[in-house]
Amino acid sequence: MRLSHARSAISVRFDDPNLVSCVGLVPIMALAARCGLPTLLVSGLTLTGKGTANAAAKITALIGGMIAGADSIADLDLLRHGGMGPVFDQVRAPSTRGTFLRRFTFGHVRHLDAVAARLLARLAAATPLLPGADQVVFVDLDDTVRQTYGYAKQGAGRGHTGVKGLTALLAVLSTPVSAPVIAATRLRKGSTNSARGAARLLADALATARRAGAGTARHAMLLVHADSAYYGHDLITTCRRAGARFSVTARPATVTRAITSIDKQAWTPIRYPNAIYDDEQRWISDAEIAETEFTAFTGRRKPEHITARLIVRRVRRLNPAQVRPDRPKRSRSTATTRCSPTAANRRSPRRPPTATTRSSSRSSPSSTTARWRTCPRARSPRTPPGWPAPRSPTTSPAPPASWPVPATPAPAPRPCAPD
Repeated sequence: MRLSHARSAISVRFDDPNLVSCVGLVPIMALAARCGLPTLLVSGLTLTGKGTANAAAKITALIGGMIAGADSIADLDLLRHGGMGPVFDQVRAPSTRGTFLRRFTFGHVRHLDAVAARLLARLAAATPLLPGADQVVFVDLDDTVRQTYGYAKQGAGRGHTGVKGLTALLAVLSTPVSAPVIAATRLRKGSTNSARGAARLLADALATARRAGAGTARHAMLLVHADSAYYGHDLITTCRRAGARFSVTARPATVTRAITSIDKQAWTPIRYPNAIYDDEQRWISDAEIAETEFTAFTGRRKPEHITARLIVRRVRRLNPAQVRPDRPKRSRSTATTRCSPTAANRRSPRRPPTATTRSSSRSSPSSTTARWRTCPRARSPRTPPGWPAPRSPTTSPAPPASWPVPATPAPAPRPCAPD
C-alpha cells in the first residue's frame, strides 16, 4: 500500500476540541501562577510601543510553547490546537508574539533576568527545587554553542569549537542531591571570548543563589567551579566579594614555579574508581596529587594579589624509554580557596590543609618504573625528527634547567585506605 499524496501536500493538525495535546502544561503553568509569574512580569517589565500590550500574557504563552517543544515562532501555534483554548486563556497568534519580541532591547532582557531570578527564589521556597541548599551549593560556570544555519542569523559566529552558532554563557546551581538548575544565562554576539561578561553573570548567579536559600546554615559552602578559560582576577574577585569559594583550573604558564617547588615527598598517589580519558587521548586510572600555597596575579598591585591553595595532579608515562628528559608531562593544576569559610576574605597566608584522596582496588595499567613529569607542556620544545609527535606540538622555548628530572624510577603507588 502506498500513499496517493506527496508529503508536502499532507497537513497534520490536532483539532479534536475535547482533547489536549500537551496536558503536562496544566500543572506547570499552575505552579507558575502560584509563584506569581504574571505579577512579576507586570511589575518588572516595561515595554512601550506597538505590539507591547498584555506583555505578561504573551510571555507566559511563549514559556508554555517552549515547554511543549516549540523551537520557532511558527511552532507556537500548537497552543491553539484541540482543547487548549478552554484550558488556557489569552493565547496569542504566533505572528503577534513575533511582533512583540522584536520590540525587545538589551535592557528589556535584563528586566527578564531580574524576573527569572525572583521566580527561581519563589520556586525554591514553594518546592524542593534545591534540597540541601542551606548546606552546600555548587555554581558551575561554562559556555555552550547552539548551531545555526543560514547567512542571515543575527549574532551567530564561529568560536573555539569551529561550529557556527550562538554562544551562550550559563551559570548552573546544584546540590549533592538535586538536579542542575540554570540560575543565569547570557547570549554573546559572534565568536566572543569565553570569559566575556562572566564576572557580571557570576555576580548575578551568586545573588540568585542567596535568594534561593544557599548558604543559610552556619558552616555552609557556596563553591564556584570553572575551567581555565575563566581564570582571571575579576572572576575570582567576584567570588571573594560574594563570600563564595572557588575552584578554577589555573593556566600552566602562571603556576610553573609553584609546581617545581613542591617537595618530592609531598605527592600522594590516588586511584580513580573508574578510568578517565586524559588530555593525551588515553585512559588512566591512577595519578599523584599534591598541594601548595600559591599567590596569583602578582603583576597587579599588592592589595590585589590573591593567595589560595594550588592542587596539582600528574600522571605517569606509559613508555618512559621513549620520553626525553627535556619533554616534561603536562600537569593539571587548580587554584582553590582554603577550607576555612572566612579564609577567602583574609589577605594573610595560612597553612594549607592536607589533600584528601580517593582509592580503589582497581590496579593501575601503568608500569611502576615510569617516570613522573609535573611541568606544563606549554613550555616544551618542538619535537625533533624521530621522536613521537605530541597531540598539540608547540614552538615554545626549551624549559629552564631548574625543572627536576628524577634520576631514579618513581616508587610504586602506595595503597590508600578508602575515604
